[in-house]
Amino acid sequence: MNAGFRSHPAARLFDAGGEVALTPVARPAVLEDRPGAAALLAALGRGAGFRIGGAGPAPEGEGVFETLTSGSSGEPRRIRRSVASWQASFAVNAGLFGIGPGQAVAVLGRLSHSLALYGALEGLALGAAVHLLDGLRPDRQRAALAARGVTVIHATPAQLRLLVEAGGPLLPELRLVLVGGSKLDPGLRSAMAAMAPGAALREFYGAAEASFITLADADTPADSVGAPYPGVEVQLRGGELGEIWVRSPYLFQGYGGDDPGSARWDAGWLSVGEMGWLRQGHLYLAGRAGRMVTVADQNVFPEEIEALMQGLSGVARVAVLPRPDGLRGQVLIAVCQGDPAAEAEILRAARQVLGPLKAPRALIWRQDWPVLASGKSDLERIDREAGPWP
Repeated sequence: MNAGFRSHPAARLFDAGGEVALTPVARPAVLEDRPGAAALLAALGRGAGFRIGGAGPAPEGEGVFETLTSGSSGEPRRIRRSVASWQASFAVNAGLFGIGPGQAVAVLGRLSHSLALYGALEGLALGAAVHLLDGLRPDRQRAALAARGVTVIHATPAQLRLLVEAGGPLLPELRLVLVGGSKLDPGLRSAMAAMAPGAALREFYGAAEASFITLADADTPADSVGAPYPGVEVQLRGGELGEIWVRSPYLFQGYGGDDPGSARWDAGWLSVGEMGWLRQGHLYLAGRAGRMVTVADQNVFPEEIEALMQGLSGVARVAVLPRPDGLRGQVLIAVCQGDPAAEAEILRAARQVLGPLKAPRALIWRQDWPVLASGKSDLERIDREAGPWP
């Protein structure tokens, strides 16, 4: 029995140039992610292991494959998982979102990014028309979404921001945007509503190792990442603000090669080091334990501050970073892209909400914004180029 991914008889595949015949092809087990259609066709039906992108040998064994992490803390890690771990959520999403024949699904990123690979494989498995738009400029991606009548897209907030900033036609046929990678800020949410007025925005919180953890909808409190995704159990350990542990059918098997990784297992439960709290069935994130900073004996999560500042007028993108301080041990600075003329008001608003310890002591402005292949901020480069402070 072939244990690989299979396409539905009604599925169709399109790339930037038009329709591509859905005929699986024989390729090496480690695949180049461009052209995307060739990589996807080579992955379909493969019973033995495969990976799109990355260094090192392919995984061995029936019904296994590897994806890559975003690499936000260094080189991308190889994530080994079973085909069944994704197929289980394909079935869930078919029921939740109506993905199937008659729907047009688009992915915007490279297939070496697991969000894009997942969206493409899910669409083909459920019988949708799948459009691979990687390689097009954001303005041409937006034009393609309109011209092809795309109804569902899988994207990160960074990719959506580029679509909005590119300008172009409205997307009246877009009915669903599945968002992963990080939360949408209020400004981007508003811009998306203007660009695609009929589209529901459904945000997922998850990790490469865990896949889906929570799902947010229109009734989710603004600061929450949602309630547990179907089939997922969430447990907090260490107190009301605790480490998040999950158990589900969607978890990975382990890291590729000799990499011990950062995730931890305990009797079928998995943690990737995120901290948070639960309130009335909804999960709230504080941030990664590895990014936590101690300022004057107070634990501070940069992600909390980034989320606040991302919603302030004049801030398009932000990364909050620690710097040594003789009095407090560490203080925080914020590297921003946006309007430097708004700096005084941004600092005032941050101090008013966060208080003097959590609020950044200074803003550093830059015009460009380094990102990883996944679209996430390249924190290591931003930190390095920001230099010392003061």
